[in-house]
Amino acid sequence: MKASRIAAAAAVAGTAVLTLSAPAFAHVSVQPEGTAAKGDYAVVDFKVPNERDNASTTKVEVNFPADHPIASVMPEALPGWKIDITRSKLAKPLTVHGEKIDEAVTKVTWTADGKGIEPGYFQKFPLSLGALPEDTDQLVFKAIQTYSNKEVVRWIEVPQKGQDEPENPAPVLELSAAADDHHGTASAENTAEKTGKTTAAEDSGGGSDTTARVLGVAGIVIGVAGVAYGVLAGRRRTAA
Repeated sequence: MKASRIAAAAAVAGTAVLTLSAPAFAHVSVQPEGTAAKGDYAVVDFKVPNERDNASTTKVEVNFPADHPIASVMPEALPGWKIDITRSKLAKPLTVHGEKIDEAVTKVTWTADGKGIEPGYFQKFPLSLGALPEDTDQLVFKAIQTYSNKEVVRWIEVPQKGQDEPENPAPVLELSAAADDHHGTASAENTAEKTGKTTAAEDSGGGSDTTARVLGVAGIVIGVAGVAYGVLAGRRRTAA
């Protein structure tokens, strides 16, 4: 009896742990395809799971951070979804590649024109972003998920370091250090190396030519001297 009660209690406790832990594993998140370096462009995927058994996700809204505006946002076309991009005027214009930008994307909305994300499935929503800010280590995107039964889940709580993950955490994109451009340096080094080799080859070729010319002239001189000696020797014999 005691063993049965212990087993039953363990099962109930296990079920409770799974129930409490489920939201932590299934929430809207964002991850880069490759790297998301400061000051660079990146493609990121917003992953949206369906957490309901009796409703589909029919709308996803992703709000962009106002304190770190992004000038260029380009979505990937997704079959079965209508995409709307909301832009707003910036209080402080951005300078991107020497050009001033006075507006930025503040929200991207995907609305299903079909079944949406059905129970038991997830969907990735790709975006091309740039240029990423250089004065922060992360970007927080607050997302809103709407179901076919009109339920709305707001993924807007900002995770804090050293604290437990909130119930409805906002997607956070971690930025890596700015990538150093070594192409110019490497190219310059390669060019210098090739130039050095070419110069050395030319110098070597020039030296060979000079040596050949000197030897050629010396041979001619020796040949002429030999002929003259032969002529003089013949004359002496005839005179004798």
